[in-house]
Amino acid sequence: MGLNKNSPASPYLQEVCALLNAKMPSAQAVEVASRFGLDLSRCFIHREAHRQGLKAIDVRNAQVAQLDAWDSIQQLAAGSDGPASRPFTLIIEIDAWNIRERDDWGRTREARQEALRQNKDIPSKWHWVYVATVFRLDHRAETEGGRSLISQRRYVSTRQSIEALMRQLHRQAIDCGLGRAQDVIVIADGAAWIWNAVKDRFPEARCRLDLYHAEEHLWSVARELHGKDTPEARQWVQPLLKQLRQDKSAKLIQNLTDIVGQVQDKLREKVRAQITYFENNTHRLSYRAILDARKAVDKGHATAEQKAKAAEPLGSGAIESTCRQYQCRFKRTGQFWSLEGDEALMCLETFWRNNR
Repeated sequence: MGLNKNSPASPYLQEVCALLNAKMPSAQAVEVASRFGLDLSRCFIHREAHRQGLKAIDVRNAQVAQLDAWDSIQQLAAGSDGPASRPFTLIIEIDAWNIRERDDWGRTREARQEALRQNKDIPSKWHWVYVATVFRLDHRAETEGGRSLISQRRYVSTRQSIEALMRQLHRQAIDCGLGRAQDVIVIADGAAWIWNAVKDRFPEARCRLDLYHAEEHLWSVARELHGKDTPEARQWVQPLLKQLRQDKSAKLIQNLTDIVGQVQDKLREKVRAQITYFENNTHRLSYRAILDARKAVDKGHATAEQKAKAAEPLGSGAIESTCRQYQCRFKRTGQFWSLEGDEALMCLETFWRNNR
């Protein structure tokens, strides 16, 4: 039966518990298991899934440890993702979302009161989960209905730290052909931690600010100036959106700067914050070539180079949807986690997504 010493479950039941609990809470998993003739208790499913999650973390740690030796990195690069028939571009998208954990489980109220007495930071219930995805551009296509589709990609998700995320991401990128990629593009929102981590781990990559995040920052100024969903707001923001899409970042920043002296103090700080946002991302605002290439494709007279350029994503929709999918399991109403519990289960879910 494949049982290990003192193992409470066969490999079949191990996989059943791991998959069920990665997709739904244990109480719901009991009902699903019973429909397939398995009489499993809630506690049994929870314990066995956690046990498999800890094993998955050990495997993941062993994989990441291969990055610490040059010989193993060369072996990984040589066997990654098969031979390339033509040059390809590797796309990396990074983001984060919040998970709710019960810090100091069983003594949360006591810990908060103690922090107040000692004038320390109150333990937070919300913590960052760091997520990334990596795929080859030639593995991205569209369905007949025009919906984007990625046939092959790898995932990374961890609650541990930014450094843990980047090491795991580097490992997955090697599996996707990082060593043979002609170009590497990183797409994300304007979070400083992302760009700092990318500069450290992928220094040669081209970085692009998510166009739709950038546009939303301009819309936020428009709403502050002229109100939400007003004709005046739309009229004011349209020229700035056009400048953004035409890579005229200097003119865009100057237009925002001109507004600073015309508004009140409270709004002035908000406008300055947006100016800083665009100044920090000036070298990541590159959209015009892609948009022009897409127009050429639509008109039917695009060159091979323009077709390749048109395929590049403008936004980080792939990682945005990935975050949402993880949250469907880990961010349910009334649900709290511990670091030991969420990391093990997230590792299981990520292995499943990576066809492991």
